[in-house]
Amino acid sequence: MFPLLVVLSAIVLWAGITLEDAGDLLDRYGLLAVMVPAMIGMGGNLGSILSARLSTRLHLGTTTFDPTDRLLWANVAAIFALAATIFTALAVAVWLVGMLVGSSLTLGQLLGISLASGLSIAAIAVVASVVATYGSYRLGIDPDDTTIPIVTNVVDVFGMLVFLAVSRWVLVG
Repeated sequence: MFPLLVVLSAIVLWAGITLEDAGDLLDRYGLLAVMVPAMIGMGGNLGSILSARLSTRLHLGTTTFDPTDRLLWANVAAIFALAATIFTALAVAVWLVGMLVGSSLTLGQLLGISLASGLSIAAIAVVASVVATYGSYRLGIDPDDTTIPIVTNVVDVFGMLVFLAVSRWVLVG
């Protein structure tokens, strides 16, 4: 596991550098800085939920990683429904904070950023979860040991990139 942890640490370092490079955007729109921890944390949580469900089904012998597996698609749909709910609530909560501190960001802008980023991050989490679980299984490694660290780190990095790109696109043009 040590080599995996070293690689994952380097990936998270990249996310930190990306966040540092976005300092101007976050300084200009301070509410975005409030969204960063929740955005990244929720994305990793969504991936962890799906990874745990897939690992459990794998241990029970009830998953086949078949594209026609209806239960797999039901789990994926549940992740997207949860993401839509969570990221909508995040936008509303951040907008309310913005109302208290006098932010110029509108609810529409925050919903656009939160939902576009959040659903994209959910898609990344789904792909990372399926690939990490299946890859671990094929390599003969217990997915319970590998999937959550892999998925959370991948979602952290790509989630940060997606969030910052969507924020720039919505706010700067």
